[in-house]
Amino acid sequence: MTQQLWSSQRHQTAIGRVGLSLPARRAVGDLQLEPETGVLDYGCGRGGDVRALQDLGLDAAGWDPVHFPDGRREPADVVLLTYVLNVIENPAERRETLLRAWDLAKSALVVSARLRWERNQIKGMEYGDGILTRRRTFQHLYAAGELRDYVEEATGVRCVSAAPGIVYAFKDDAARLSYLARQVTPDGGWLASEDTASAITSVVAHLEERGRMPQLEEMPQPIISLLGHVRPAELKRLAEQEADPVKVERSAERGALDTLLFLALELFHGRGPVSSLPLPVQLDIRAFFPSYAEACQRADRLLFKLRDDAYVRRAMNGSIAGKFTATALYVHRRALHRIPAVLRLYEQCASIAAGRPGEWSVVKLRHQGRGVSWLDYPEFDMDPHPRIAASYAVDLKTLKSSFTSYADSTNRPLLHRKHEFLAEDDPDAPKYRRLTDAEVRAGLYESPHLIGTEEGWERELVRCGRALRGHRLVRRTTST
Repeated sequence: MTQQLWSSQRHQTAIGRVGLSLPARRAVGDLQLEPETGVLDYGCGRGGDVRALQDLGLDAAGWDPVHFPDGRREPADVVLLTYVLNVIENPAERRETLLRAWDLAKSALVVSARLRWERNQIKGMEYGDGILTRRRTFQHLYAAGELRDYVEEATGVRCVSAAPGIVYAFKDDAARLSYLARQVTPDGGWLASEDTASAITSVVAHLEERGRMPQLEEMPQPIISLLGHVRPAELKRLAEQEADPVKVERSAERGALDTLLFLALELFHGRGPVSSLPLPVQLDIRAFFPSYAEACQRADRLLFKLRDDAYVRRAMNGSIAGKFTATALYVHRRALHRIPAVLRLYEQCASIAAGRPGEWSVVKLRHQGRGVSWLDYPEFDMDPHPRIAASYAVDLKTLKSSFTSYADSTNRPLLHRKHEFLAEDDPDAPKYRRLTDAEVRAGLYESPHLIGTEEGWERELVRCGRALRGHRLVRRTTST
C-alpha cells in the first residue's frame, strides 16, 4: 500500500483541545480505552487527545502529517481515527487512510466523522462528494449508518455504532460481542474481599444481581484464592442461604429477558455457535433456558413481535414505566430497563442503526410508524419542568436521522408531570407527583395546548397566581 501525502490545507481543520474529544471520551466510557492500553491517535491534529489520555495513565502516542510528522506510527492496541476521513477530498485516499489505521490496530479501531445534520454549520460550496469551505478545507459528511457501513465494507468485519458518528471495529469478534453484551447488561463488578466471609458475601451479591451462581471462571483471582478451600456445593448452599430469594428471582427473570434481547440483536449480524458468545451470556443461557436453540427461537419470536403495530402499542400501554401518549411512549433513561423486552429491543435496534447519543434523558418510542428519539433534558432532576437542550431522532424505516439543538431557542419546549416518565417505585416519583397534584388543583393544566413551551407555561403560572420554588408550588407575590 503506497502512503499518500495529505493536502496541506487539511491541517486548518485541527482544533486545540483542553480535554478529551467526544469519540475518545466515549471510548473511555465504553471501556475500550483503559489504563495501560496502548493507543495511537492516527491524524492527531494538535495532540489534545494524546495528552489527555496520557494523563489518564494510557500509553498514548500520536501522529499527524502536519502537526506531528515525526510522531510514532507503530501498531497499538487501539487506534483512534478522529474526524480524519471527513477532511479527505479524494475518496481513494480516504479509503487508504482508513485501511492504514486498521492495519495499525491490534485490538480495535475507533472511527469518527461529522454527520450530515451539521451541514448548516459549514459555510461553503458543493465539491466532489462534500463541501469546500471558505478556508479551502474539505468536509465529507456522513448519513446515519453510512459511516458504519463504510468501515464494515473496508475492513471486512462487523462494526458497532457506539454513538452518532462514532464506529468501533474490532479485530476479534469476541470483543465486539462482549461490548454488545455490556450494552444490554452492564458489568456489576465484584465487592472487595479480604477474607473468606467477605468473599462469600461477594458471591451472594453476584447471585442477587445476576439471578444465578457465578462460575469459577467468572470470579476475580483474589476471590478464587479466598474460596479455594470451599467445595462448590457448599459455596452454593451458603450463598443461597444468605441471598434474598425475591431478589434472586427478579434478577433471574431480568437475566432471561436480557439474554433474549442480546440474542435478538445479534441476529442482525448472523448468530454464531454458543461457544462464540461471551462467557457470561453462555452461562446465562445455561441457567435460564433448556438449550441455546430454545433461547434463539424465543429471541426470534421477540424480534418478530417488533413488527406488529398492535402488539407494540399494547406493550407500551401496559408498561409499568413511561408516559404513554397518542403517538409514542416516553421513558426516562433510568426506567428504561423496566419497560417490556420488546420495547427495549426497539430502542436497541435504533441504537445499532445509527448510534445512541451520549447525552440524553428521555427516549421517545413511536408506535405510529417506527422511530426513536433521544431527548436531552440536562436539568431533569433539578428543574421541576425541564427544558429540552437537544434531540436526536432516527426513522427506522428510512434510517434517516436528524439532530435538533435548542441552545439558541428563547422559547424551549418543557416537560410536565415528570413522575410519569419514571417507574412508579423511583425514589423521586413521589416528590414529582406531589408537584403535579398541586398544579392540577391550581388549574394550571386546564389548557394543555398552552403550556408546552417556556413562555406559555409562564403565562399560565401568572394567570393562576402561582410560582415555583424548586418542586413546590407557591402563591405568587408582587415581587415574584
